[in-house]
Amino acid sequence: MFLCTVTKPGLRQAGALALCAVCLCGTVAAAVHFSGGAVTANAAAAPGIETTQDIGGYFTGYGFDTDLSTAAVDKVKIPKKWDDSFTAFNQVVQESDLDLSDYKGKTVEKWTLLCPELSTGDQDTYCVLLVYKAKAIGAYLLQKPSGEVTGLVTAAKTTAEATTAETPAPEEADQEAQATAAETEIEYPTE
Repeated sequence: MFLCTVTKPGLRQAGALALCAVCLCGTVAAAVHFSGGAVTANAAAAPGIETTQDIGGYFTGYGFDTDLSTAAVDKVKIPKKWDDSFTAFNQVVQESDLDLSDYKGKTVEKWTLLCPELSTGDQDTYCVLLVYKAKAIGAYLLQKPSGEVTGLVTAAKTTAEATTAETPAPEEADQEAQATAAETEIEYPTE
């Protein structure tokens, strides 16, 4: 047989704990009742940039396939005072709805991944993502060895236009097929 003694302060703490539990259960029950049976979170579930796959997925959202095996990371510092060239660079970054203005003087991670579809024999194109505390703060394309920087939106439009120019429209393809068929003589077997 066990004997448990409860003192007056211990009884008050247990009562307060039970009251809090009842209030919490009542709040949850009321929320479920008034929301129609489903409680959804209002907080935005914005995933952070923590792995190489996250970075590859970021660029895939703009239509660029990356080679994850070429991923490299460096630490770079965003200058406190900007000259005209860095202001122009920030305008390129702003194409992807990101801005470096709030990160002046901060040290950030610079992730680079090769973009094979945009690379040529003499020019490699890299997708570059600037990350601060697992948050994407800047993104652009960098061509090496020239050092040319291109915004993601501009590059995506250029790639889409090039793809559209290479692929004929369905009407044009049908007209070409009909013209080819008209030029080809068909021989029918005779008996």
